[in-house]
Amino acid sequence: MAKMKAAMAAVLVMEKEGVTQAFGVPGAAINPLYAQLRERQTIAHVLARHVEGASHMAEGYTRAKAGNIGVCIGTSGPAGTDMITGLYSAQADSIPILCITGQAPRARLHKEDFQAVDIASIAKPVTKWATTVLEPAQVPRAFQQAFHLMRSGRPGPVLIDLPFDVQMAEIEFDIDTYEPLPVYKPAASRRQIEKVLDMLDGAARPLIVAGGGIINADASELLVQFAELTGIPVIPTLMGWGTIPDNHPLMAGMCGLQTSHRYGNANMLASDFVIGVGNRWANRHTGSPEVYCKGRRFIHIDIEPTQIGRVFAPDYGIVSDAKAALQLLVEVARERKAAARLPDRSAWAAECAGRKRSLDFLRKTNFDDVPMKPQRVYQCMVRAFGEDVCYVSTIGLSQIAAAQFLHVYKPRHWINCGQAGPLGWTVPAALGVRAADPARRIVALSGDYDFQFMLEELAVGAQFKLPYIHIVVNNSYLGLIRQSQRGFSMDYCVQLGFDNINVERDGDSPIKGYGVDHVKVVEGLGCKAIRVTRQEDMRPAIDQAEAWMAQHQVPVVIEVILERVTNIAMGTEIDNVVEFEELASGKADVPTAVAMLD
Repeated sequence: MAKMKAAMAAVLVMEKEGVTQAFGVPGAAINPLYAQLRERQTIAHVLARHVEGASHMAEGYTRAKAGNIGVCIGTSGPAGTDMITGLYSAQADSIPILCITGQAPRARLHKEDFQAVDIASIAKPVTKWATTVLEPAQVPRAFQQAFHLMRSGRPGPVLIDLPFDVQMAEIEFDIDTYEPLPVYKPAASRRQIEKVLDMLDGAARPLIVAGGGIINADASELLVQFAELTGIPVIPTLMGWGTIPDNHPLMAGMCGLQTSHRYGNANMLASDFVIGVGNRWANRHTGSPEVYCKGRRFIHIDIEPTQIGRVFAPDYGIVSDAKAALQLLVEVARERKAAARLPDRSAWAAECAGRKRSLDFLRKTNFDDVPMKPQRVYQCMVRAFGEDVCYVSTIGLSQIAAAQFLHVYKPRHWINCGQAGPLGWTVPAALGVRAADPARRIVALSGDYDFQFMLEELAVGAQFKLPYIHIVVNNSYLGLIRQSQRGFSMDYCVQLGFDNINVERDGDSPIKGYGVDHVKVVEGLGCKAIRVTRQEDMRPAIDQAEAWMAQHQVPVVIEVILERVTNIAMGTEIDNVVEFEELASGKADVPTAVAMLD
């Protein structure tokens, strides 16, 4: 046993639990913890410019590699409330992050002390556990419990709130004999998996829906093995994109109202049986259950018991970690294949692949318009970045078009905030990914409004040498909201453009009337910015960006000036997705999924 400050015990427990990186903003109420971090020098720290940014950095850090848990730290009061959005984002997508906040001394908690707020109560709805530790001796056990909860069952975030005097108090603690608590993950039984394969035997046109739980469980290779053994095509969700490479013969496309492929919707509508693994049946994937479920049976495997039957009742449900379930699925499928007991799915797989070949290129991308159309921007990105690239994005028309036109070939190479979709997420999340992996080729993608939300965090990338490429598609509009306002016959409060007095008014400036001069702002934050107006300048700009990063180790922003108004394909149901732009066939504005099956 050793005598130490409770704050030191917290740092030592984090070390034992594998933490090597934190993101945060110091403040008076959390300075005792920072003093111990400084003394130990074992956990690297990145200073954010906004505390919400620190929480998104932690989330990007967790998402980048299996086993990572990002840590974000802030002081009392507004630091904690600023991080609520980050906690919500992490909770929504089952991402474990640890949020640590300082707090007023215990004797002042009920006296409306400066920056004293009941952050644990505020955070409870968006965390697995949120607690204010009131006894110094409980600090090490609170951190032990936090890591246990973050890793057990459905992963998710935890908040620990530490009053100033609790951090400062002396306690007895033996770190040498400390052990992490065993992680609990439910696992499917052999009998359950055999029933799954028995049910699949009766299906003529089955599909696997691969969710983000497979990526969280680091089980993508097992998914591909199971698909190849059984010959069943795979529909990844947006959060599961990368579980199977886009160029794999059994990759049947993404399904959904927005972030989908035309052949993915067509394959789903043609199926008669679906097995979902590690997915939530999110509404942007399914549309209405009445359309999505009609004519097909469902099996649902998920780590969270309350997810089974939440959106619609499956024909069979299993509560299991995705890796545990897929390990058994592969084992039993392999046995049945050796005994010639697996149905031949080759004709169905070929049918799905045929739709992919015939429909993959029907959405036109080869526009030569100036200002550029976003479809051409993504075409240029696919050609320039190839297969070994990690995309980071959050929400908006930029993200929706990315899912329709880009390609992902590896797990954790599409890092996207799925359910919450907070604007501003992309910059700090990309920095967190870079902090987790110094070698990865990282390309972030934002519309101009997402970019403007937290662009101050670019200074963090410059200060801490966290280089990546950020593509900003600038149409000076809230594009997704403008498109949704079509249903209200309005275009109201969504235009970002104005006459910037610092932009040449009488010349031919490409941002005349676009408002913010992102190039000046980015360079003022210590990074590099390149503006592109024509498709032939995209590849040279990317080459210049990569050379600049290699030399200076700072983020590089490539701003692409887009046409002001573009409507991206989307719809109200998976059988009613409307194409607003001309297709390669010359047809447009039709319910494409239905048309493809006629």
